[in-house]
Amino acid sequence: MRSIKDEPNLNQKKVLLRLDLNVPLSEGKITDTTRIDKILPTINFLLKYGTKIIILSHVGRPNGKIEKTLSLKPICENLKIKLNQNIELISKNLKEVKSEDLFNSHDQKIVILENLRFYEEEEKNDNVFAKHLASLADIYVNDAFSCSHRAHASISEITKFIPSYAGLQFNLEIEALTKITSEIKKPITCIIGGSKISSKINIIKNLIPKFDNIIIVGGMANNIIKYKGYEIGKSIQENGCEQIIEEIFFLSKKESCKIIFPEDVAVGKSLNGSPEIKELNNILKDELILDIGPKTIKTINQLIEKSSTILWNGPAGYFENSKFANGSVEIAKKIVEKNKNNAIYSVAGGGDTVALLNILETTNHFNFVSTAGGAFLEYLEGKELPGIKALN
Repeated sequence: MRSIKDEPNLNQKKVLLRLDLNVPLSEGKITDTTRIDKILPTINFLLKYGTKIIILSHVGRPNGKIEKTLSLKPICENLKIKLNQNIELISKNLKEVKSEDLFNSHDQKIVILENLRFYEEEEKNDNVFAKHLASLADIYVNDAFSCSHRAHASISEITKFIPSYAGLQFNLEIEALTKITSEIKKPITCIIGGSKISSKINIIKNLIPKFDNIIIVGGMANNIIKYKGYEIGKSIQENGCEQIIEEIFFLSKKESCKIIFPEDVAVGKSLNGSPEIKELNNILKDELILDIGPKTIKTINQLIEKSSTILWNGPAGYFENSKFANGSVEIAKKIVEKNKNNAIYSVAGGGDTVALLNILETTNHFNFVSTAGGAFLEYLEGKELPGIKALN
Protein backbone atom coordinates (compact mmCIF):
# COMPACT_ATOMS: atom_id res chain seq x y z
CA MET A 1 0.00 0.00 0.00
CA ARG A 2 1.11 3.54 -0.71
CA SER A 3 0.83 5.89 2.25
CA ILE A 4 -0.34 9.46 1.79
CA LYS A 5 3.04 10.39 3.29
CA ASP A 6 4.64 9.00 0.10
CA GLU A 7 2.84 11.42 -2.25
CA PRO A 8 5.41 14.15 -3.09
CA ASN A 9 3.01 16.74 -4.54
CA LEU A 10 -0.09 17.46 -2.48
CA ASN A 11 -0.28 21.24 -2.85
CA GLN A 12 -3.65 22.43 -4.20
CA LYS A 13 -4.79 18.84 -4.81
CA LYS A 14 -8.38 17.92 -4.09
CA VAL A 15 -8.39 14.90 -1.78
CA LEU A 16 -11.30 12.51 -1.27
CA LEU A 17 -10.80 11.44 2.34
CA ARG A 18 -12.79 8.36 3.40
CA LEU A 19 -13.24 8.41 7.17
CA ASP A 20 -15.28 6.40 9.65
CA LEU A 21 -17.24 9.09 11.47
CA ASN A 22 -19.91 6.60 12.52
CA VAL A 23 -20.03 7.95 16.06
CA PRO A 24 -22.84 7.25 18.55
CA LEU A 25 -25.57 9.90 18.41
CA SER A 26 -28.34 10.62 20.93
CA GLU A 27 -30.94 13.26 20.00
CA GLY A 28 -28.51 14.81 17.51
CA LYS A 29 -25.65 14.97 20.03
CA ILE A 30 -22.39 13.00 19.80
CA THR A 31 -21.90 10.83 22.90
CA ASP A 32 -18.36 9.58 22.11
CA THR A 33 -15.88 11.46 19.89
CA THR A 34 -13.11 8.81 19.91
CA ARG A 35 -13.39 8.07 16.18
CA ILE A 36 -13.31 11.79 15.32
CA ASP A 37 -10.30 12.45 17.54
CA LYS A 38 -8.29 9.62 15.96
CA ILE A 39 -8.50 11.00 12.41
CA LEU A 40 -7.54 14.62 13.24
CA PRO A 41 -3.80 13.96 12.55
CA THR A 42 -4.59 12.92 8.95
CA ILE A 43 -6.76 16.02 8.33
CA ASN A 44 -4.10 18.30 9.84
CA PHE A 45 -1.41 16.60 7.73
CA LEU A 46 -3.39 17.24 4.53
CA LEU A 47 -4.11 20.86 5.52
CA LYS A 48 -0.42 21.43 6.24
CA TYR A 49 0.45 20.42 2.67
CA GLY A 50 -2.12 22.73 1.07
CA THR A 51 -4.83 20.29 -0.01
CA LYS A 52 -8.56 20.81 -0.27
CA ILE A 53 -10.36 17.98 1.54
CA ILE A 54 -13.65 16.32 0.58
CA ILE A 55 -14.70 14.08 3.48
CA LEU A 56 -16.69 10.91 2.77
CA SER A 57 -18.31 8.99 5.61
CA HIS A 58 -21.46 7.31 6.88
CA VAL A 59 -23.48 7.12 10.08
CA GLY A 60 -25.74 4.23 11.03
CA ARG A 61 -27.73 2.01 8.66
CA PRO A 62 -30.24 4.11 6.70
CA ASN A 63 -30.40 1.35 4.04
CA GLY A 64 -30.23 3.63 1.02
CA LYS A 65 -32.84 6.11 2.27
CA ILE A 66 -32.44 9.65 3.63
CA GLU A 67 -32.92 9.74 7.42
CA LYS A 68 -32.50 13.17 9.00
CA THR A 69 -31.54 11.61 12.35
CA LEU A 70 -28.50 10.05 10.62
CA SER A 71 -27.19 13.27 9.08
CA LEU A 72 -23.49 14.10 9.38
CA LYS A 73 -24.42 17.62 10.55
CA PRO A 74 -23.45 17.08 14.25
CA ILE A 75 -20.09 15.64 13.11
CA CYS A 76 -19.55 18.61 10.79
CA GLU A 77 -20.21 21.03 13.68
CA ASN A 78 -17.82 19.09 15.94
CA LEU A 79 -15.04 19.16 13.31
CA LYS A 80 -15.52 22.90 12.77
CA ILE A 81 -14.71 23.50 16.44
CA LYS A 82 -11.89 20.96 16.70
CA LEU A 83 -10.13 22.13 13.52
CA ASN A 84 -11.12 25.83 13.70
CA GLN A 85 -12.13 25.63 10.04
CA ASN A 86 -15.02 26.82 7.88
CA ILE A 87 -16.52 23.44 6.94
CA GLU A 88 -19.58 23.05 4.72
CA LEU A 89 -21.89 20.03 4.74
CA ILE A 90 -23.01 19.26 1.18
CA SER A 91 -26.60 18.01 1.42
CA LYS A 92 -27.32 18.12 -2.31
CA ASN A 93 -27.87 14.78 -4.08
CA LEU A 94 -24.33 13.37 -4.33
CA LYS A 95 -25.00 11.96 -7.77
CA GLU A 96 -25.54 15.53 -9.02
CA VAL A 97 -22.52 17.10 -7.28
CA LYS A 98 -19.63 18.11 -9.56
CA SER A 99 -16.05 18.94 -8.64
CA GLU A 100 -16.46 22.58 -9.69
CA ASP A 101 -19.45 22.94 -7.32
CA LEU A 102 -17.17 22.51 -4.29
CA PHE A 103 -15.05 25.06 -2.41
CA ASN A 104 -16.92 28.20 -3.55
CA SER A 105 -15.54 30.26 -0.68
CA HIS A 106 -11.86 31.27 -0.99
CA ASP A 107 -11.09 30.38 2.65
CA GLN A 108 -12.79 26.98 2.47
CA LYS A 109 -10.45 24.00 2.77
CA ILE A 110 -12.84 21.22 3.89
CA VAL A 111 -16.27 20.07 2.78
CA ILE A 112 -18.22 17.02 3.97
CA LEU A 113 -20.52 15.07 1.68
CA GLU A 114 -23.72 13.89 3.39
CA ASN A 115 -24.09 10.31 4.65
CA LEU A 116 -22.92 7.89 1.92
CA ARG A 117 -25.38 5.23 3.06
CA PHE A 118 -28.29 7.46 2.04
CA TYR A 119 -27.46 5.96 -1.39
CA GLU A 120 -28.05 2.24 -1.93
CA GLU A 121 -25.21 2.23 -4.48
CA GLU A 122 -22.67 2.65 -1.67
CA GLU A 123 -23.28 -0.73 -0.01
CA LYS A 124 -23.80 -2.40 -3.40
CA ASN A 125 -20.21 -1.41 -4.34
CA ASP A 126 -21.70 0.20 -7.46
CA ASN A 127 -19.18 0.90 -10.21
CA VAL A 128 -20.93 4.03 -11.58
CA PHE A 129 -21.38 5.56 -8.10
CA ALA A 130 -17.71 4.90 -7.26
CA LYS A 131 -16.57 6.44 -10.57
CA HIS A 132 -18.67 9.54 -9.90
CA LEU A 133 -17.20 9.97 -6.40
CA ALA A 134 -13.69 9.60 -7.86
CA SER A 135 -14.43 12.36 -10.40
CA LEU A 136 -14.71 14.91 -7.57
CA ALA A 137 -11.01 14.89 -6.65
CA ASP A 138 -7.41 14.29 -7.73
CA ILE A 139 -6.49 11.61 -5.20
CA TYR A 140 -8.26 9.29 -2.74
CA VAL A 141 -7.19 8.52 0.83
CA ASN A 142 -8.71 5.70 2.89
CA ASP A 143 -8.37 6.48 6.59
CA ALA A 144 -11.32 4.28 7.58
CA PHE A 145 -9.67 0.99 8.48
CA SER A 146 -12.72 0.15 10.60
CA CYS A 147 -14.87 0.08 7.43
CA SER A 148 -12.32 -1.77 5.31
CA HIS A 149 -13.87 -5.20 5.81
CA ARG A 150 -16.77 -3.91 3.68
CA ALA A 151 -16.71 -4.15 -0.13
CA HIS A 152 -18.47 -0.78 -0.52
CA ALA A 153 -18.17 1.76 -3.34
CA SER A 154 -16.21 4.34 -1.29
CA ILE A 155 -13.87 1.67 0.10
CA SER A 156 -13.29 -0.89 -2.64
CA GLU A 157 -14.53 0.05 -6.14
CA ILE A 158 -13.39 3.69 -6.00
CA THR A 159 -9.67 2.81 -6.16
CA LYS A 160 -10.11 1.66 -9.79
CA PHE A 161 -10.64 5.25 -10.91
CA ILE A 162 -8.26 7.46 -8.90
CA PRO A 163 -4.72 7.34 -7.41
CA SER A 164 -5.28 5.86 -3.95
CA TYR A 165 -3.43 5.96 -0.63
CA ALA A 166 -3.72 4.80 2.97
CA GLY A 167 -4.19 7.48 5.63
CA LEU A 168 -2.11 7.93 8.78
CA GLN A 169 -4.59 6.17 11.10
CA PHE A 170 -5.05 3.33 8.59
CA ASN A 171 -1.29 2.78 8.57
CA LEU A 172 -1.15 2.79 12.38
CA GLU A 173 -3.83 0.07 12.52
CA ILE A 174 -1.96 -2.11 10.02
CA GLU A 175 1.40 -1.59 11.79
CA ALA A 176 -0.08 -2.56 15.17
CA LEU A 177 -1.84 -5.65 13.81
CA THR A 178 1.26 -6.68 11.86
CA LYS A 179 3.33 -6.52 15.04
CA ILE A 180 1.04 -8.97 16.81
CA THR A 181 0.45 -11.35 13.89
CA SER A 182 3.64 -11.32 11.79
CA GLU A 183 6.50 -9.35 13.36
CA ILE A 184 5.93 -10.90 16.77
CA LYS A 185 8.16 -10.28 19.75
CA LYS A 186 7.71 -13.37 21.94
CA PRO A 187 6.41 -14.47 24.41
CA ILE A 188 3.03 -13.29 23.15
CA THR A 189 -0.27 -13.55 25.03
CA CYS A 190 -3.86 -13.01 23.88
CA ILE A 191 -6.68 -12.20 26.31
CA ILE A 192 -9.96 -12.84 24.53
CA GLY A 193 -13.49 -12.40 25.81
CA GLY A 194 -17.01 -11.91 24.53
CA SER A 195 -20.24 -13.82 24.90
CA LYS A 196 -20.02 -16.27 21.98
CA ILE A 197 -17.11 -18.63 21.53
CA SER A 198 -18.34 -19.51 18.01
CA SER A 199 -17.86 -15.88 16.89
CA LYS A 200 -14.20 -15.96 17.97
CA ILE A 201 -13.27 -19.53 17.02
CA ASN A 202 -11.60 -18.51 13.73
CA ILE A 203 -9.53 -15.87 15.52
CA ILE A 204 -8.44 -18.38 18.17
CA LYS A 205 -7.57 -20.99 15.51
CA ASN A 206 -5.59 -18.42 13.51
CA LEU A 207 -3.68 -17.18 16.58
CA ILE A 208 -2.89 -20.52 18.28
CA PRO A 209 0.10 -21.33 15.97
CA LYS A 210 1.54 -17.82 16.55
CA PHE A 211 0.83 -17.20 20.25
CA ASP A 212 2.28 -18.69 23.43
CA ASN A 213 -0.79 -18.15 25.63
CA ILE A 214 -4.47 -17.63 24.90
CA ILE A 215 -6.52 -16.59 27.92
CA ILE A 216 -10.27 -17.07 27.51
CA VAL A 217 -12.48 -14.93 29.78
CA GLY A 218 -15.96 -13.40 29.82
CA GLY A 219 -19.06 -15.29 28.70
CA MET A 220 -16.97 -17.44 26.35
CA ALA A 221 -15.18 -18.99 29.31
CA ASN A 222 -18.47 -20.30 30.73
CA ASN A 223 -18.69 -22.77 27.84
CA ILE A 224 -15.23 -24.13 28.71
CA ILE A 225 -16.04 -24.30 32.43
CA LYS A 226 -19.17 -26.30 31.58
CA TYR A 227 -17.22 -28.47 29.12
CA LYS A 228 -14.81 -29.33 31.96
CA GLY A 229 -17.74 -30.68 33.99
CA TYR A 230 -18.55 -27.78 36.33
CA GLU A 231 -21.92 -26.20 37.13
CA ILE A 232 -22.33 -22.70 35.60
CA GLY A 233 -25.81 -21.96 37.00
CA LYS A 234 -27.76 -19.29 35.08
CA SER A 235 -24.62 -17.90 33.42
CA ILE A 236 -24.61 -16.82 29.79
CA GLN A 237 -23.64 -19.72 27.56
CA GLU A 238 -23.81 -20.90 23.97
CA ASN A 239 -25.31 -24.25 23.06
CA GLY A 240 -23.56 -26.86 20.94
CA CYS A 241 -19.99 -25.69 21.48
CA GLU A 242 -18.40 -28.98 22.53
CA GLN A 243 -16.78 -29.64 19.14
CA ILE A 244 -15.41 -26.08 18.94
CA ILE A 245 -13.84 -26.42 22.40
CA GLU A 246 -12.36 -29.83 21.51
CA GLU A 247 -10.83 -28.22 18.39
CA ILE A 248 -9.28 -25.42 20.47
CA PHE A 249 -7.65 -27.79 22.96
CA PHE A 250 -6.50 -30.23 20.25
CA LEU A 251 -4.90 -27.48 18.15
CA SER A 252 -3.32 -25.76 21.19
CA LYS A 253 -1.68 -29.03 22.26
CA LYS A 254 -0.39 -29.62 18.72
CA GLU A 255 1.04 -26.07 18.48
CA SER A 256 2.30 -25.83 22.10
CA CYS A 257 0.06 -22.87 22.89
CA LYS A 258 -1.27 -22.76 26.44
CA ILE A 259 -5.04 -22.23 26.87
CA ILE A 260 -5.96 -20.55 30.16
CA PHE A 261 -9.53 -20.25 31.49
CA PRO A 262 -10.87 -19.16 34.91
CA GLU A 263 -9.93 -21.28 37.93
CA ASP A 264 -12.14 -19.23 40.25
CA VAL A 265 -14.93 -16.75 39.58
CA ALA A 266 -17.05 -13.95 41.03
CA VAL A 267 -20.75 -14.87 41.00
CA GLY A 268 -23.95 -12.97 41.70
CA LYS A 269 -27.65 -13.75 41.95
CA SER A 270 -28.38 -11.05 39.34
CA LEU A 271 -26.54 -8.57 37.09
CA ASN A 272 -27.14 -5.87 39.70
CA GLY A 273 -26.07 -8.05 42.61
CA SER A 274 -22.90 -8.15 44.68
CA PRO A 275 -19.98 -10.49 43.96
CA GLU A 276 -19.12 -13.64 45.86
CA ILE A 277 -15.84 -15.39 45.06
CA LYS A 278 -16.22 -19.10 44.37
CA GLU A 279 -14.15 -22.07 43.30
CA LEU A 280 -15.49 -23.76 40.17
CA ASN A 281 -16.88 -26.74 42.11
CA ASN A 282 -19.02 -24.51 44.38
CA ILE A 283 -21.20 -22.66 41.84
CA LEU A 284 -24.94 -23.00 42.50
CA LYS A 285 -27.74 -23.45 39.96
CA ASP A 286 -29.24 -20.00 40.67
CA GLU A 287 -25.96 -18.09 40.32
CA LEU A 288 -24.43 -16.11 37.45
CA ILE A 289 -20.69 -16.07 36.68
CA LEU A 290 -19.96 -12.35 36.17
CA ASP A 291 -16.21 -11.94 36.66
CA ILE A 292 -12.96 -13.80 37.24
CA GLY A 293 -11.68 -14.46 40.75
CA PRO A 294 -8.39 -13.48 42.50
CA LYS A 295 -6.57 -16.75 41.66
CA THR A 296 -7.34 -16.28 37.97
CA ILE A 297 -6.28 -12.62 38.10
CA LYS A 298 -2.97 -13.67 39.67
CA THR A 299 -2.39 -16.30 36.94
CA ILE A 300 -3.18 -13.80 34.16
CA ASN A 301 -0.97 -11.10 35.66
CA GLN A 302 1.93 -13.56 35.95
CA LEU A 303 1.57 -14.34 32.23
CA ILE A 304 1.42 -10.62 31.36
CA GLU A 305 4.58 -10.12 33.44
CA LYS A 306 6.40 -12.75 31.35
CA SER A 307 5.04 -11.51 27.99
CA SER A 308 6.71 -9.16 25.53
CA THR A 309 3.57 -8.65 23.41
CA ILE A 310 -0.10 -8.66 24.40
CA LEU A 311 -3.39 -8.52 22.53
CA TRP A 312 -6.59 -7.82 24.45
CA ASN A 313 -10.04 -8.22 22.94
CA GLY A 314 -12.97 -8.52 25.33
CA PRO A 315 -13.43 -7.66 29.05
CA ALA A 316 -13.02 -10.31 31.75
CA GLY A 317 -16.49 -9.82 33.21
CA TYR A 318 -19.70 -7.82 33.34
CA PHE A 319 -17.87 -4.49 33.73
CA GLU A 320 -21.08 -2.46 33.26
CA ASN A 321 -21.63 -3.18 36.96
CA SER A 322 -18.47 -1.84 38.62
CA LYS A 323 -18.69 -4.59 41.26
CA PHE A 324 -17.90 -7.11 38.52
CA ALA A 325 -15.19 -5.04 36.79
CA ASN A 326 -12.35 -6.07 39.12
CA GLY A 327 -10.84 -8.66 36.76
CA SER A 328 -10.78 -6.24 33.82
CA VAL A 329 -9.43 -3.41 36.00
CA GLU A 330 -6.57 -5.55 37.35
CA ILE A 331 -5.63 -6.77 33.85
CA ALA A 332 -5.59 -3.17 32.56
CA LYS A 333 -3.47 -2.01 35.53
CA LYS A 334 -0.91 -4.76 34.93
CA ILE A 335 -0.59 -3.98 31.21
CA VAL A 336 -0.26 -0.25 31.94
CA GLU A 337 2.44 -0.98 34.54
CA LYS A 338 4.43 -3.01 31.99
CA ASN A 339 3.87 -0.35 29.33
CA LYS A 340 5.23 2.42 31.52
CA ASN A 341 8.46 0.43 31.79
CA ASN A 342 8.50 -0.10 28.00
CA ALA A 343 8.54 -3.83 28.78
CA ILE A 344 5.61 -4.82 26.58
CA TYR A 345 3.95 -4.02 23.24
CA SER A 346 0.21 -3.83 23.89
CA VAL A 347 -2.73 -3.73 21.48
CA ALA A 348 -6.38 -3.58 22.54
CA GLY A 349 -9.45 -3.64 20.32
CA GLY A 350 -13.19 -4.24 20.18
CA GLY A 351 -16.04 -1.98 21.26
CA ASP A 352 -16.42 -3.23 24.84
CA THR A 353 -12.66 -3.23 25.46
CA VAL A 354 -12.32 0.35 24.18
CA ALA A 355 -15.33 1.43 26.28
CA LEU A 356 -13.72 -0.14 29.37
CA LEU A 357 -10.34 1.54 28.74
CA ASN A 358 -12.07 4.90 28.22
CA ILE A 359 -13.86 4.50 31.58
CA LEU A 360 -10.55 3.62 33.25
CA GLU A 361 -8.77 6.45 31.38
CA THR A 362 -6.01 4.05 30.37
CA THR A 363 -6.36 4.29 26.56
CA ASN A 364 -3.18 6.37 26.21
CA HIS A 365 -1.17 3.82 28.19
CA PHE A 366 -1.49 1.14 25.50
CA ASN A 367 0.73 1.13 22.45
CA PHE A 368 -2.34 0.96 20.24
CA VAL A 369 -6.08 0.91 20.82
CA SER A 370 -8.18 0.03 17.78
CA THR A 371 -11.69 1.43 17.32
CA ALA A 372 -12.19 -0.95 14.37
CA GLY A 373 -14.57 -3.68 15.53
CA GLY A 374 -15.37 -5.97 12.60
CA ALA A 375 -12.27 -5.10 10.56
CA PHE A 376 -10.01 -5.65 13.59
CA LEU A 377 -11.51 -9.10 14.21
CA GLU A 378 -11.52 -10.17 10.56
CA TYR A 379 -7.86 -9.17 10.20
CA LEU A 380 -7.06 -11.33 13.25
CA GLU A 381 -8.93 -14.21 11.59
CA GLY A 382 -6.47 -13.95 8.70
CA LYS A 383 -9.08 -12.73 6.21
CA GLU A 384 -8.19 -10.46 3.31
CA LEU A 385 -10.02 -7.16 3.82
CA PRO A 386 -11.55 -5.53 0.69
CA GLY A 387 -10.20 -2.10 1.71
CA ILE A 388 -6.62 -3.38 1.99
CA LYS A 389 -6.92 -5.39 -1.22
CA ALA A 390 -8.15 -2.28 -3.06
CA LEU A 391 -5.22 -0.16 -1.86
CA ASN A 392 -2.75 -2.89 -2.78
